[in-house]
Amino acid sequence: MPLLNKVRTAAPGGLGGDTASPSLSRLRSALTLFFALDGFLFAGWVVRIPAIKQQTGSSAGDLGLALLGVSAGAVVTMTLTGRLCRRYGSHAVTVATAVLLSLSIALPALTRSPLSLGLVLLVFGAAYGGINVAMNSAAVDLVAALRRPVMPSFHAAFSLGGMLGAGLGGLVAGSLSPATHLLGLTFLGLLLTAAAGPVLLREPSPALPEAVPAAVRPRGRTGARGAVLVFGVIALCTAYGEGALADWGALHLEQDLHAHPGVAAAGYSLFALTMTAGRLSGTALLERLGQTRTLVAGGTTAAAGMLLAALAPNVWAALLGFAVTGLGLANIFPVAVARAGALAGPSGVAAASTLGYGGMLLGPPSIGFLADWFSLPVALTTVAVLAAGAAVIGYAARNTRAPEAV
Repeated sequence: MPLLNKVRTAAPGGLGGDTASPSLSRLRSALTLFFALDGFLFAGWVVRIPAIKQQTGSSAGDLGLALLGVSAGAVVTMTLTGRLCRRYGSHAVTVATAVLLSLSIALPALTRSPLSLGLVLLVFGAAYGGINVAMNSAAVDLVAALRRPVMPSFHAAFSLGGMLGAGLGGLVAGSLSPATHLLGLTFLGLLLTAAAGPVLLREPSPALPEAVPAAVRPRGRTGARGAVLVFGVIALCTAYGEGALADWGALHLEQDLHAHPGVAAAGYSLFALTMTAGRLSGTALLERLGQTRTLVAGGTTAAAGMLLAALAPNVWAALLGFAVTGLGLANIFPVAVARAGALAGPSGVAAASTLGYGGMLLGPPSIGFLADWFSLPVALTTVAVLAAGAAVIGYAARNTRAPEAV
């Protein structure tokens, strides 16, 4: 019987136990801060988009084109960052891209036209894509050294940072100009990078605890690429749902179920909250169930939750569906990225992240087109279909194991 990629922990006193070496503990704390900083800065920018739209005199179409700069910059950089990590190390690239992200977040508030906004968002997107690949690559190395499946904890930090950034942004939006707010985020980002960056720069990426048995290695470069592609598709299925719910969840509640605008706005917040809670418990779940069972259970749970949310007869059933969907999707993306990184290093992380980000871009417009052709509830059922697909693919790939899953 296969072990279904269940990750064993290190023996007591080893690298994976509670008595991990001080250097690994410092690395984990520093990386956790960078994940939180990434989510915090990105959310801080997102909540100021309406003000930036007004400042630049952008129409909805102009703003949509300008926002493509974030996507274009991120996707292009993600494909290059894996090479930079192999050459200079994922720790150095994480610090460098954190500095660039902190500096570039102040630029949108300085623009006065849609064209200039789109150009600076290319830089911001490049930094955002780069830090996501670099810090995930560093996290994959650390997970292997710790011999514990702690990847979800890093993504939980990203989610918590995003919630904090959005909350703070909402509080100051009425009293601070976008320029003042975003410049403050620049200083805070640089300060935190200066505090945590030296830890990454001093400590090399930890070596793998043991060699990978030949029986679980993909056969050749083609096999490795194919396996990474599989986990990239799983990441895409998850990110599709995140993007779709972010842009269409509130509209579904208000338009189809006649929810109060305040209740409708709470739908995505509930989804994000349960996703964060799921990621905080992800390490314990992975240690108990293993990677494949976690993927299958998560995809199945998300599919059931999204079917309920999309086809619910009333608001409260839909909110319950959003909450269940968040729990189900929570750990699929972290596991997929970790598996891809364990199989192919930074290049694997880059490929899986790029596909996942593509899913986040694909979700909202796909839902829009399907809603025009059919209805919004029917369109949202595609989130359930892809979540179920992630579960099926995850089970089919159960024998493609990462180095720590032996």
